[in-house]
Formats: sequence, C-alpha cells, structure tokens
Amino acid sequence: MYFFYKMKREDALSLVNSEIKTQNLVKHCLAVESGMRELASYFKEDENIWGLAGLLHDLDYEETKDDFQKHGIRTAEMLEGKIDEKILYAIKSHPGHVPQKSKLDIALYTVDPLTGLIIAACLMHPDKKLESLDKDFIIHRFKEKRFAAGANREQIESCERLGLSIEDFIDLVLKGMQKIHKELGL
Repeated sequence: MYFFYKMKREDALSLVNSEIKTQNLVKHCLAVESGMRELASYFKEDENIWGLAGLLHDLDYEETKDDFQKHGIRTAEMLEGKIDEKILYAIKSHPGHVPQKSKLDIALYTVDPLTGLIIAACLMHPDKKLESLDKDFIIHRFKEKRFAAGANREQIESCERLGLSIEDFIDLVLKGMQKIHKELGL
C-alpha cells in the first residue's frame, strides 16, 4: 500500500534551519527551492513537491561534506516516512548517486549547480542585485569556464533532458530566484 506523506513547507524550512548552520547554505536551499517551483509551474507539476525537493536537497550537506558518497543518501534516511518517495529519490539522485529518472529528478540535478552560478554572476554584476540580472548576462558568465568553476556546466546543460534550451532554463530559474531576492539578500 502506498502512503503519501505530506510535509508542510514551514516544517521543512524549520528542519533546514535546525540542521544547517551555514547561512549561505540555507540561502542556497531557498534558491534551489525557488528555481524548482518555477520549473514545476512551467511544466504544470506539483509546485509543493518540487519546492520541497529543492528546499531539503542539501539537508545533510554539513554532515556529509567530507564523505560525498553519503550526500543525499543521509538526507533520504533522515526524511524516510516523513515525505513523498518521489522527493526522497530526487534527493538521492541530485548528487548523481542514482540515475535521474523523472522530470523532478532531472530538474533538481540541473537546478542545484545553476543557482550557484546565478548567485556568483549576481555578485559580479555592478548592481549586485538579482533584479538587475538577465539571462544574457548569465549566459555570458556560463560560457566563461573559469567563472564559478564549481558550477558543473555539464550538469546544468542536462536541462536539455527536460526539453529546455540552456537559455530558457536559465531564464526560468532566474525568474524563480528573483521572486525571493529579499530572502536571498540579493
């Protein structure tokens, strides 16, 4: 028998704030959540499920940062029985430990590094404000391989598996992040 466990966003955010001590990592989780919600809206998917996957995806990061093989797996263990299995699988697949099978899995895998690139681009922009960014500015930075080198370009380009061009993908995720620019401090 299949049970659907529904966690409220407030509970998930409380969990993120209690498990993650680094404020920039909390902001990263919020950024991924916003990008995932924007994509869910675009694809007419459940924004709550996609948003929770983004918000909770790095819940174990501080615990597993020195043991990458456990990253995502530990989060899934922490959330087992508390949240939808689709979310648990996406969280396990975002570091590449298991294959991405669904749109949700692929979206989380691709949004995760893109948010880091967008924030790095924002910090390089003269205004240092998300509202001032556009996809062209980010595309220019994306093409600079040494810029935000930790943002895996191949992973970001996996957006094509969603049927999106890199330009459209960047535009959607940026729009999602711009909606929460105050929470991100940008």
